[in-house]
Amino acid sequence: MWTPMNPVIPSWLNQRIWLIGASSGIGAELAKQALGAGAHVALSARRLPQLEKIAQSQSKAHVLAFDASEQTAWPAAYAAACAAMGGVDLVVFCAADYRPERSWEVTPAGAAQTLAINLGAVYSGLASILPNMLAQGSGGIALVASVAGYMGLPNATVYGPSKAALINLAEILYSDLHPKGLSVYLINPGFVKTELTAKNAFTMPALQTSEQAATAIWGGISAGQFEIHFPRRFTQVLKLLQLLPYRLRFALFHRFLKLS
Repeated sequence: MWTPMNPVIPSWLNQRIWLIGASSGIGAELAKQALGAGAHVALSARRLPQLEKIAQSQSKAHVLAFDASEQTAWPAAYAAACAAMGGVDLVVFCAADYRPERSWEVTPAGAAQTLAINLGAVYSGLASILPNMLAQGSGGIALVASVAGYMGLPNATVYGPSKAALINLAEILYSDLHPKGLSVYLINPGFVKTELTAKNAFTMPALQTSEQAATAIWGGISAGQFEIHFPRRFTQVLKLLQLLPYRLRFALFHRFLKLS
């Protein structure tokens, strides 16, 4: 009952990690910490200069720029990551798009872009990655979702549903893949100071740095956890709110968030 849901990883030395969305924020810090721990890391995102800066003077860093929202780009990108590192042990889907917006502010183009990056890219990646991982009977998939996926939070009109879908998908993947020897990790950060959250015009409770977030993520994966959520003083409150009746939950939102 209390054993880890995934195998424990005692050391990151020479582990082969592919980070999708590694050019900034949590993804960039995950790359820096993994490289510092001796892992081989393939760095992927659209912004090549940022990736090259992170990889500078790092012999185990492999820059692989591509657009994750382009379905047809995935097979070649995965092949390149495998060629660079001799295979891939863990894929971390960290690419994300976010814009704070109320329901009447959503545009079809904006919604399509957010969903393509946050959700569509994951399905495209899985289609390329899973056949090989299943054949070898080992490997790990980590999805970076968000506490915005726990419930309908204001201003997360498209972002929230995309992250809720990732939470659901991670649960399905674990049920499907764990019996076949693969590990699955669901990562639900609270507010983290990044380029994306800089768009928020409200005070973000329990705001953490990217360094704190990356440390929590690698710690959770190392320990074999399925869901990695942080900071717990914030995420546990949201988990309790999930248990409230809708009438009470909505009343609390309007009272404390001053919605209109």
